[in-house]
Amino acid sequence: MAQPPNQPPQGGFGAPQDQPPGQGGFGAPPPPQGAPQTPPPPQGPPQTPPPPQGPPAGAPQPGYGYPQQPQAPQAPQAPQQPPAGPYAQPGPYAQPGPYGQPQPTGPYDQPQAAGPYGQPQPPGPYGQQPGYGYPPQPQYPGGPGTPPPGPGSRSPFKGKPAVIIGAAVAVLLVIGGTVFAVTSGGDDETPAKKPVAGPTDDAKPTATEDPVNSGDGSGDGSSDPENLNEGRQAGEAKVLWYKEAPDAPGSGADADGMWITDKTAVKAAYKQLFAYNVGDGNPTWDPIAFPQKICAVTPQKTSADKIVVAYMNGSSDRAKCNQLQEVDLNTGEKGWDGEVADGGLFDSALQVELTVTGNTLMVGRSQSGTAYDVRTGRKLFDKKKYGQACFPTAFAGGSKLIAVSSCDATGTNEHDEMQELDPTTGKAKWTQKFDKGWTVARTYSVDPLVIYSTNEDKKAWNISTFTAGGKFRSQVGFDEDFAPECGWAILERDLQGCEGVAADADTLYLPTEATTGPNEIVAINLATGKEKWRVKSPADESMLPLKVEGGKLVAYVQPSYDAGGQVVSIPTTGSSRTPTKLLQNPAGTADIENGFYSKEVDWIDGRFYISTTRLTGNDDSKEKLMLAYGK
Repeated sequence: MAQPPNQPPQGGFGAPQDQPPGQGGFGAPPPPQGAPQTPPPPQGPPQTPPPPQGPPAGAPQPGYGYPQQPQAPQAPQAPQQPPAGPYAQPGPYAQPGPYGQPQPTGPYDQPQAAGPYGQPQPPGPYGQQPGYGYPPQPQYPGGPGTPPPGPGSRSPFKGKPAVIIGAAVAVLLVIGGTVFAVTSGGDDETPAKKPVAGPTDDAKPTATEDPVNSGDGSGDGSSDPENLNEGRQAGEAKVLWYKEAPDAPGSGADADGMWITDKTAVKAAYKQLFAYNVGDGNPTWDPIAFPQKICAVTPQKTSADKIVVAYMNGSSDRAKCNQLQEVDLNTGEKGWDGEVADGGLFDSALQVELTVTGNTLMVGRSQSGTAYDVRTGRKLFDKKKYGQACFPTAFAGGSKLIAVSSCDATGTNEHDEMQELDPTTGKAKWTQKFDKGWTVARTYSVDPLVIYSTNEDKKAWNISTFTAGGKFRSQVGFDEDFAPECGWAILERDLQGCEGVAADADTLYLPTEATTGPNEIVAINLATGKEKWRVKSPADESMLPLKVEGGKLVAYVQPSYDAGGQVVSIPTTGSSRTPTKLLQNPAGTADIENGFYSKEVDWIDGRFYISTTRLTGNDDSKEKLMLAYGK
């Protein structure tokens, strides 16, 4: 495979029209119009997916955040663990690790060699937790699930224990490795383009008159088209509004992106953005339609309630995800727009990722990233190759900006590195090196920083936490089968693609996999990696953590075929863990609520929102787009 260039040329958005020459950035805002679209993953969801297979007897369960188990191919039975115990095998930390600092002993009570971070790590049953990015996958056809545990292996940090995963995950990881090699080996061998700013000859997003029937109660997309509140029982929440999805291609389409302000709920679907009043579902502004499908969105909104959407520049196989548009969530007005330039020879914008930290928009390509002022589109800095052929391949935003790089990809010292970047200058505040063979797959939280990593060769995974200064803090150190809901991460790492995970300053909250009966949420001490407490779902269905508010954990209890879901709060301090019901969704809409196979949920200001993240393109019936409950 050809080596990537030493320094991909600077790329990014062109300067805004009203800026003096020489200033990079996005063009000046055009007149409001258009809506984004999303790239297609696997095709539509199956009918009621079968329950995941359990791990073979005798093998330890994958640790926190471990992926859901797929139905095929079946993983081979894992061999029995050696008598020494779960931590008896050296983990990813057994060799000098990325962090390079000594780790506490334990069952971490037995001393370990330096962990993946270079600190001594204790041996543990988890050896290595599955890498970030291998959590449960969506349940539409082709979506990988949580594989059963497999043979023993090591942890990502030298001397750290690693959780064991099975052949099914190994297959996924092999696939991931193949794709990674392709994306880092070169999607586009054309020379890099100069930044482009302002108006171009490409079609711009426009407002549409009637996407799904504006949602005003007159037809498809109306606030309550099927009298969903009829027969509502005492104590049940009210359906505030319900929207059906726009048409999608027969091959399906992505619908990632849901943002809630104090006035408006905005949803992305295929080539459009829809906005609804949070209280009654009436349109807040006319839908925006983009000329091509939406291919990336900022998961976060800015402090001014704005987002950035990326859409394709064409429909051919070589079309790029390089058209950016800023949108005001409350008004639907479009701000600056711009085109993402390619980086170096093997660093194209065929696919990009977007994330926001403060006033910084980070646009990640396959081997580099460019940061812009999200308010103006002005270029701030490039994050390019550094050190030992380290190429930035993924970014995570929010209160901090985290970059993950692949280093010496074709050499003898191949490894991942993680950095926190100053969002204004791009300067690295600290760098952590992972051991060879370990891949940073997901960030369960950026503040506090919690990382899920995997090791394909060792068929192991690891969940580790870090201090504000980037030093290794702890790793999950007990045997459990965790099951957060994470989307596809085949073409890129998608560091922030997981639902069902929450964290506060001292505790990580993860859901377990339900086997027989209700699942549990486990609270994990970030200082030690040990279990603090656990609480069982108050229903027979699984419960997922959403967020921590006012010292309480807010969780979503999923619906059954004859009962609506629930939103509950759980005390995080004191001795009582009894869930308190905040909202009981009506039984009359359980089939609709239960029909969101690939979904995003949120609880804001006493309202519960659920929306799809994938359209199947099935013309036999109208697809669900979004549903809102309240009192």
